[in-house]
Amino acid sequence: MTDGSSNPWLTRPAEPQPVAPRSEATEPAAPATTGPTAPQRGVPAPGASDQLPIQPQPRDADLWWLGVHGGAGETSLAALVPDWLAAEHTWPQTLGGARVVLTARSNMRGLRAAQAAATQWAAGLVPHVEVVGLVIVADAPGRLPRPLREFSQIVGGGVPRTWTLPWIEAWRLGEPPALSDAPREVRRLVDDLRAVVRPGAAGTVNRKETR
Repeated sequence: MTDGSSNPWLTRPAEPQPVAPRSEATEPAAPATTGPTAPQRGVPAPGASDQLPIQPQPRDADLWWLGVHGGAGETSLAALVPDWLAAEHTWPQTLGGARVVLTARSNMRGLRAAQAAATQWAAGLVPHVEVVGLVIVADAPGRLPRPLREFSQIVGGGVPRTWTLPWIEAWRLGEPPALSDAPREVRRLVDDLRAVVRPGAAGTVNRKETR
């Protein structure tokens, strides 16, 4: 049995390394990774009931949004960039391998579902997938309670990168998501992901290797 103190899915991660300032004269760099970038030996698989199903997809995409539970916000996020598709609540399986961003709400149910999905990937059960990171979408206005903040840090330690998005009242009221008038945090997320999916970006995996 391995020592739980070294397991990033059970303990709080170390503080992330600072990211170098972006230069306006060059293309933005992909955000630094703060967690594991590939499955690791010794990570126990979650129970079958906690695993997300795998769904073959007839088309490819530069990026897939995977909601780890109902209402995780993947459909709204997919509307921001037409070429990035919503995988709903299944791991997408494509011929070239799939880059996936997990999405979850910031409540305990959502964070536990995110942890289960991250563990499923870390255990090597979806080898055709490259997990880019996790987006935690606020489930209510205001600051997260301390237990949720602390648990979100633990969950985020099991994926390469983590982003948090604020409560967006317009989306709740049914207004179509648009990048042009989205909050700053949403625009920054899209900028970061565009840098990640750019060919040759640091901290990413060759998609052919994920088949």
